[in-house]
Amino acid sequence: MIWSKEETLSREELEAIQLERLQETVHRVYEKVPAYRKKMDEAGVRPEDIRSLADLSRLPFVTKQDMRDNYPFGLFAVSKDELVRIHASSGTTGKPTVVGYTKEDLNIWTECVSRIACMGGATEKDVAQICFGYGMFTGALGLHYGLERIGAAIVPSSTGNSQKQIMYMQDFETSLLVATPSYALRLAEVAREMGIDPKTDLKVKIGLVGSELLTDAMREEMHKYWGDDMLITSNYGMSELMGPGVSGECRYMDGMHINEDFFLPEIIDPQTGEVLPEGEKGELVITCIKKEGLPLIRYRTKDITRLNYEKCKCGRTLCRMENLSGRSDDMLKIRGVNVFPSQIEEVILSFGQLGPHYEIVVERDGYLDKLTVRVELAYSTDSFTELENLSNAVKNKIKTILGLDAKIKLESPNTLQRFEGKAKRVKDLRSN
Repeated sequence: MIWSKEETLSREELEAIQLERLQETVHRVYEKVPAYRKKMDEAGVRPEDIRSLADLSRLPFVTKQDMRDNYPFGLFAVSKDELVRIHASSGTTGKPTVVGYTKEDLNIWTECVSRIACMGGATEKDVAQICFGYGMFTGALGLHYGLERIGAAIVPSSTGNSQKQIMYMQDFETSLLVATPSYALRLAEVAREMGIDPKTDLKVKIGLVGSELLTDAMREEMHKYWGDDMLITSNYGMSELMGPGVSGECRYMDGMHINEDFFLPEIIDPQTGEVLPEGEKGELVITCIKKEGLPLIRYRTKDITRLNYEKCKCGRTLCRMENLSGRSDDMLKIRGVNVFPSQIEEVILSFGQLGPHYEIVVERDGYLDKLTVRVELAYSTDSFTELENLSNAVKNKIKTILGLDAKIKLESPNTLQRFEGKAKRVKDLRSN
């Protein structure tokens, strides 16, 4: 089902909307946000200079550091009295990034999430269990209101108490699961421990997963637990831009459709900031062109992807962003080699003898970096030969793909930490 007619506009119609909204947004932030006015003046660009979408590249970037420097409300284009909701990041590495919404912002947010939920197969007949944490995190409430507008029945179970989550799934006949990929796998594990087969004893047939990178290998792993007929789609967003609802996959799973009438995407070279040609892979930059409270201009997401402007088989004409390759700030540089955790995950999940839970540890031994990959076995075994052969096979495949030697530590099942929210897969123990 396609939720809104704007999802099928021609490129000319869509670009006309984008330009009008971009120009209005740039004028508004220049007039109302001193920090933006200062950045634009320093860049030598004024609102009247934005005459076409190509002129977007003349505007300065905004980063998470800008949000922290202007904490809490310095980048807002409305007064605090006009806000009806405030969210914030965890702030584990400094001041949190604060985001706020007017009534109209909440309407837009709900509209965008309704679209991506429909892309992922949600209907008014679904019972949707939301296993994101409710609170300052935007994910749970974003999916809650978007699915509720569609007409789905919401089970706001949040995270934690996994056995009770499974009880709700059974008793309420949950058909749609909202969770991180890692927590969806954990729930399936708990169900099995309770003597419940997720494939046959539960009615979950749709997974709207987000907040973590969903690789093809992780999607296949989820199918092993939940069944091949479960439709598992990834959706994308971040609190700075709005929350979930920036983009999402349809059932053809050929990239995530960006709600382009609200979010204007670019791909840049993460090192130089240069806008890259269509189809090139680089860092995703998003401009919010309809938000009232916090209309970020050219926000650097740090996420690595590419854009595809061809019409999708589903009928939507919105451009699609390729499934993320990782984040530029998550990239590890190990002995001069650029390594994304997703590359190691794909190696791990290519071995049926291994489970989906792993940890990447990077240490420094003298002047050399040392890479260790801890990964759980899918089953227990006492065969030294089998373990040695498996360890060597994983090590050799990592060496082939990354050009790096890694120590492989095979752990017993149910040894590594499980995560209810976003999984933390990397421990970088190197001193700065």
